[in-house]
Amino acid sequence: MRLLYSCLLALLSFIPLRAQPASDTLSSVTGSSRVRVVLTDTKQQPLFGATVRFRAWSDSTRQLATITDTAGVAQLMLRSDTPYELRITALGKKPITQGIRLTKAQSTFRFALDADAKTLTSVTVTARKALMHQEDDKTIVNPELLANSSTNAFELLTKTPGLFLDQDGNVYLTSAVPATIYINGREQRMSAEDIATLLRSLPPNSVERIEIMRTPSARYDASSAGGAVNIILKKGIKLGRTGSITATMNQGRFGNQSVGFSLNDGTGNRSGYLNLNYSRRDNYDQLTGSRQLPGNQLIRQEGYTRTPGDAFFAGYGLGYQLNRRWEVNLDGRANYGATNTAADNSTQIWSIEGGQLLVDNLNTVQNVGRNGSLTQGLSSRYKLDSLGSEIIADLSYSYLGAHTNQDYQTAFNRPASPALLGEGDLLTGRQLATAKVDWIQKLPRKLTLEAGLKTSSQWFTSQTDYVTIQQMIRQPDPSRTNTFDYTDGIHSGYVQAAKTFGKFILKSGLRLEHTTMNGHQRVPTDTTFQVRRTDLFPYLYLSRPVVSIANFPIQASFIYRRSIIRPSYDQLNPAIRYVDQYLYDTGNPALQPQFTQNVEANLSVANLPILAIGQNHTQQLFSSVLYQNPANASVAYRTTDNLGRNKETYFRMLLGIPPGGHYFFVVIGQYNHNRYIGQYEGQPLTFSRGSWTLLTYHQLDLDSRSTLQVNGFWSICGQRQFYELGNFGTVDMSVNRKFLNSRLIVTLSLSDLLYTNRNTFVLNQGSVTADGSRRGDTRRVGFSVRYNLGVKKQRDESPNPFTFDGLNQTK
Repeated sequence: MRLLYSCLLALLSFIPLRAQPASDTLSSVTGSSRVRVVLTDTKQQPLFGATVRFRAWSDSTRQLATITDTAGVAQLMLRSDTPYELRITALGKKPITQGIRLTKAQSTFRFALDADAKTLTSVTVTARKALMHQEDDKTIVNPELLANSSTNAFELLTKTPGLFLDQDGNVYLTSAVPATIYINGREQRMSAEDIATLLRSLPPNSVERIEIMRTPSARYDASSAGGAVNIILKKGIKLGRTGSITATMNQGRFGNQSVGFSLNDGTGNRSGYLNLNYSRRDNYDQLTGSRQLPGNQLIRQEGYTRTPGDAFFAGYGLGYQLNRRWEVNLDGRANYGATNTAADNSTQIWSIEGGQLLVDNLNTVQNVGRNGSLTQGLSSRYKLDSLGSEIIADLSYSYLGAHTNQDYQTAFNRPASPALLGEGDLLTGRQLATAKVDWIQKLPRKLTLEAGLKTSSQWFTSQTDYVTIQQMIRQPDPSRTNTFDYTDGIHSGYVQAAKTFGKFILKSGLRLEHTTMNGHQRVPTDTTFQVRRTDLFPYLYLSRPVVSIANFPIQASFIYRRSIIRPSYDQLNPAIRYVDQYLYDTGNPALQPQFTQNVEANLSVANLPILAIGQNHTQQLFSSVLYQNPANASVAYRTTDNLGRNKETYFRMLLGIPPGGHYFFVVIGQYNHNRYIGQYEGQPLTFSRGSWTLLTYHQLDLDSRSTLQVNGFWSICGQRQFYELGNFGTVDMSVNRKFLNSRLIVTLSLSDLLYTNRNTFVLNQGSVTADGSRRGDTRRVGFSVRYNLGVKKQRDESPNPFTFDGLNQTK
């Protein structure tokens, strides 16, 4: 406890003292208590800057007023058991006037304000939102300032405090397991490479907020052992018609450029948005490595891959407020990308004793590819009452397709031999359909009940045809040709309840998921696998305030949950995927899902998580592994295998100055210790390693129109599964300035300023001993311009044909 209080006092020493508002003087009056008013809009989003005014019925001269913070919360000290008139006003919202009485049983009042388009004319609102704040069991990140120095949503995530992205596109929160990615609340059941490609095609200013859930509740899919990141895209904003034009570029060894246009329409009972974006990116990846071979030999490889590409993105949405209770939203997005990747891989085999060069080859690969995706969603929200009870239904369908033509050539320099040439045609297709419904019921005595059903089905096909070319003669290559079909279905339901007992908040839930998987390799050999299983996933959340320091309440929470990670289609596909003459990839159809039990205790202050400690216990752990080919010791293959179990212990701490002044910062320190026990290549496996990760974000107002931002991370003794990583990190900096009455925003940015975002790795497991290094085109200088369009609202609005105000008017 001494250590805990020391950490808290260290944190609070960074928080500037504020003048005590006049209302706080009532705390000295006998019988006074703190009242808390929580305001949201009809979409349950916090209302910032709303005015909350109390007037005592017995004495109309006694009035108190304040405004809501970025979380939509207003707090004042009032006399207990005294009747007050409460009046709430907010820009563009219908006012609320209501009588209340503060008692020990009820000190928090929640209201959802309806839109009032008639009161909104041409008004400019300027307010700073907090970079991040806590809402129950999730952290909300406002990406507006981060978007000014980013060219796409993937770069936006790399700058988000608390998120760590590796070079393969995996997103990490607390554990060594990647987080699950959601877009608009829909799980993106794709590989890390596919998700990274999708995020790189999303413009950064299309993201409204980022929800970070380290321990998601039973409402979310159980396949989130590493936590979840929900990217909410912007929809129609009810501020009339607005828009923006954005152009960005950054230059490293190669250059990236993008240009985008967005339009929002939030007039009357309808809303809509349209986002268009074109981007061109160019990058490189340089990988060097060495691996010991039997016979006292060493293989050394150096690969250089350049990945230029073009991407087109279009997103749209339409929303209708059918009546005061019922709203319907239709949204969709489409992506199209073209790539032309060139890779050179030099391979040498040396004799360790004599230092003699035995083999010298050069392998070149050219991939010309096209990929596209289409997502369509339909959602509806029906408010059951004014307390926040509602029913939410969501339907979505996604299609992703890719077609790649590959040309490869291997030049055998030592010993000399005719070159090997070949061509490949790779075609993949993926469809995903999801339907879900959630019911939330707010009951008296601070009781909330939730329940829901969800069904998700996926269809994946992969067809690869290769030929070899020798002396202008083309022949089929059966070793690389394959056809693979895969389908799965996940059908689930959950129940959850939340109740406040005095100062305690208890939330408990149970989720049931039934999984079916069917895989069928048709070429070159006929293999089939099936999975049928049903699993239960409990969830428990307990929280209460423990102490208040300098008028900041400290909230303590305890969380327990069980989760699952299912193998993806590429991990199950047994087809051989050629890399070079000495390495290939293959899936494992016998791979079993892994299960994790997580226990965490944490503290938060002022709606920010500041301290957490927890453990993850994983059974049937599967991991990416590198094995020697038993038929040829010079050849290795990468696959995924169940290795045993893992216990991961982590500790996380946050320090900083909260936003509100001219300068604020946040520093997050996280320690992870992993211990693996199992088998590797049939031999006992014991592996233990601890690592530190430091993340930071700083913001300084240079003047009323200019802002300086600095963010970065540093990884010490890092680890990715069984690869031991060296120290690496990055420092990014940007300066933005507003012109033309804040309509024009110009940003200058520097990424990986010290060029430290490159790492070394060592692998020493089983019969495999390897080491190497990896780096990319991460040091860049960038420039972006965004102009906000002021589109005036039309005087005459056509009536909404979907208005049914005559329906369901009973309260």
